Amino acid sequence: MSGSRQLIGILWPSFLLACAIEILVFALVDPSDLHWGGEALRMSRQGVYTVAFFLFWGMAAASSAFTALLAEPPSRDLPGRAQ
Repeated sequence: MSGSRQLIGILWPSFLLACAIEILVFALVDPSDLHWGGEALRMSRQGVYTVAFFLFWGMAAASSAFTALLAEPPSRDLPGRAQ
């Protein structure tokens, strides 16, 4: 699989998962009620939504990338390689 197809194969499903997680989390949590280190977050709701989405997307992309890495055959099984 080419590098760009593999990248899209990692980023697209992780984007969809991040969307679903964002919906689920913020259906239950109000961003204005969040605290960090004992203090309320000094961000707007939209800022919290944005930061959380990119965190969710990054975690899902890392998981997908790790799965893609583990799904690749070992180098000794690739055709055309000298043993």
